[in-house]
Amino acid sequence: MVRLKKFFFVMTVIGFVLGFSGFVSAEDKGAVEKININTASAEELTQLKGVGNKLAAHIVAYREANGPYKTVQDLELVKGIGPKILADNADVLTVGAPVNPVPVPAPKL
Repeated sequence: MVRLKKFFFVMTVIGFVLGFSGFVSAEDKGAVEKININTASAEELTQLKGVGNKLAAHIVAYREANGPYKTVQDLELVKGIGPKILADNADVLTVGAPVNPVPVPAPKL
C-alpha cells in the first residue's frame, strides 16, 4: 500500500512538472507591446530605443502636420530618425490598421 501511495505521489509530481513545463508567460518570452506611431503620445514614444523627449515631440509634430504615418518606414521623414533607430525598434513599431483602406470590389457572380 505504501508503494502504491509513493507511486501515485511521484506520478502526480511528474504530471505537474510536465503540465507546467510548457507554460511560459509573455514576459519570459520577451514579448513586447507594440507602439502605434499614429496614436502614441510623446511620452509613450520615449519608450523606444534611441528616442528621447525632443525626438518624440518631433514624431508627434510631424504626424500632426502631415497626417498619419502610412508605414513604419515613414518615420525616416522625421528629422533625427534614421535606419538605426528603425532597426532597433522594428519589433515594437506599428502603424495600426490602414488609415484609408482602399475598398475592394465584390466579385461578380
